[in-house]
Amino acid sequence: MAHNFDISPQNEASIPSYLYRQLFFTPREVKNVNLEGKTAIVTGSNCGVGLECCRQLLDLGLSKLILAVRSQTRGQAAAAELSKGRNLTERSLEVWDLDHLSYDSVRAFADRAKTLERIDIVILNAGSLPTKQTINPHTGHDECVQVNYLSPALLLVMLLGVIKDKPKSQPTRITITSSDGAAWIKFSERTNKPLLPSLDKHDNWGALGRQFLSKLLGQFFVSKLASIVPSSMAVVNMATPGMVHDSNISRESRESLMGKIAEPIRRSMGYTSAVGARLITDAAVNHGAETHGQYLSEQRLKPMAPIIYTAEGEALREQIWEETLAEFSFADMSGIVRSLARDTGAAVE
Repeated sequence: MAHNFDISPQNEASIPSYLYRQLFFTPREVKNVNLEGKTAIVTGSNCGVGLECCRQLLDLGLSKLILAVRSQTRGQAAAAELSKGRNLTERSLEVWDLDHLSYDSVRAFADRAKTLERIDIVILNAGSLPTKQTINPHTGHDECVQVNYLSPALLLVMLLGVIKDKPKSQPTRITITSSDGAAWIKFSERTNKPLLPSLDKHDNWGALGRQFLSKLLGQFFVSKLASIVPSSMAVVNMATPGMVHDSNISRESRESLMGKIAEPIRRSMGYTSAVGARLITDAAVNHGAETHGQYLSEQRLKPMAPIIYTAEGEALREQIWEETLAEFSFADMSGIVRSLARDTGAAVE
């Protein structure tokens, strides 16, 4: 995981650095990439950053796009919008069901992905920012953690199990939407053993804090996964779209008193979804093995949360990894990871 960055993790995580990025950096449009013949999957693709990523991939000549959405109605509406002015067939743009609140739905989606001839690009963008804690009646988990970390982790590993058997001229590119906020939280729960079940308690629960923590868990998980799955099979990276003022992910929080107070600031500093999506699209199509298991901001490699690079962070990475594998024992996540390691010669610790 070692990498020489041009900024320290602490400075990258500072509020002045964040404000500078939002106020003075404009993501470049992604150009000079030809995706003809390629197939992509985008989750959370019916609106906001996900929808704009889809639009940008199609603009680059993508041949087949899978919109992975919770609502068929909204997914079909998104497909209709993306089809305007394009000569797309039913086979080149498909809407598939994917509900991160249901592990069964995640597994069914991954099984369906086996029917695809190829998978070249995956953007895992689905997320939520609820205003109150809800415990999922089927899994017993905080739904914010489930939607933003647990289900994406399950989907990521299951898709890797599918991807390893697919023909490809180059490694599949997988980009996970992360957040600047992963570096800001205190993570007071980090001493809990076990950790994941403790996140289902209401103690210290806050909407932004729980979402940021979920994104931090993702950084731990991906950095470990990348040490097992080599970049010759898939390049797995993470990227932040920055603050986006018109994304539907914050639609609930906008209605709260604090949300209404913060709205003018969000609009003055935030990107549009179309601009923020450039950061995700860029991470998915413009970067190679050097980004495997890494994090991008400003369309270049940046440090993840500072805790990742500490001795405490190393121990947490192993704990989160083992607890996540145990959470998904019913889906044989450990077995899938072992199969990836066998096929590639990588070692599983």
